[in-house]
Amino acid sequence: MAFATRHFVRAASSDAATAAAKKLLIKHVTIIGGGLMGAGIAQVAAASGHTVVLVDQSDEILKKSTKGIEESLKRVMKKKFADKPEAGAEFVKKTLQNLTTSTDAASVVHSTDLVIEAIVENLEVKNKLFKTLDKFAPEHTIFASNTSSLQITKMANATTRQDRFGGLHFFNPVPMMKLVEVIKTPMTSQKTFESLVDFSKAVGKSPVSCKDTPGFIVNRLLVPYMMEAVRLFERGDASKEDIDVAMKLGAGYPMGPFELLDYVGLDTSKYIIDGWHSLEPNNPLFAPSPLLNKLVEEKKLGKKTGEGFYKYK
Repeated sequence: MAFATRHFVRAASSDAATAAAKKLLIKHVTIIGGGLMGAGIAQVAAASGHTVVLVDQSDEILKKSTKGIEESLKRVMKKKFADKPEAGAEFVKKTLQNLTTSTDAASVVHSTDLVIEAIVENLEVKNKLFKTLDKFAPEHTIFASNTSSLQITKMANATTRQDRFGGLHFFNPVPMMKLVEVIKTPMTSQKTFESLVDFSKAVGKSPVSCKDTPGFIVNRLLVPYMMEAVRLFERGDASKEDIDVAMKLGAGYPMGPFELLDYVGLDTSKYIIDGWHSLEPNNPLFAPSPLLNKLVEEKKLGKKTGEGFYKYK
């Protein structure tokens, strides 16, 4: 009996080791898109010891991205290494040494383990990028999109590596926000999924998994909530100010739905809800808002334009 138990334990350990060996240990990461999200992902990946290449269309954009990363790292240094300035300086130095930039995505993916796309929320543009990179990236390379609203499956279908394709949805600001949604399509292999989960943990995040459903977890709950607040206001049931106060004091939310809409950007919210409405036109949660459409048409997009539901100085 003891022999049988030992044999079973050894067999189980062997199976676990084999499964672990099948997972890809991600060391080299290529991030496409030097905006806030892409730069943030590059920062946390480089800070956790990964070799990172950040790609965008121009050196000017990349210089701005690198400067932003450096400033963000200095803030982290002051907070984490308040009593150890030398260790903090070394942390910043090592992180920046792990990071390089390029304007030619095709030339830098030949040795990468993971490509993370963080460009404009346009399916056609993303598909064109993935289709091109698919020709140059090694067979083992995993592709991932940071999209918050588009279908991962449709992007995967633009490539020949549907089993090595998933979603990695980080949240803004990336260095501060702990969550990552790891999205598994019907074609994503278990090996790919586990590799993406392990990478998320390696960069200091808490991963949650979700199928390729509109909005994944957070936005699937958050966007309809914000849209229902707009409908409440449109019907004249309550003022936007009272709705915001109610959700902050009654639900304990840090921002009310109208404050949040202005922060996110009304054009972004409209783009998301319009996309979901086209997928599920009979779903009342995804119904467009005449008021939101009007504000976007008037270029009142929220904080970034100085006016949305509220005015900003």
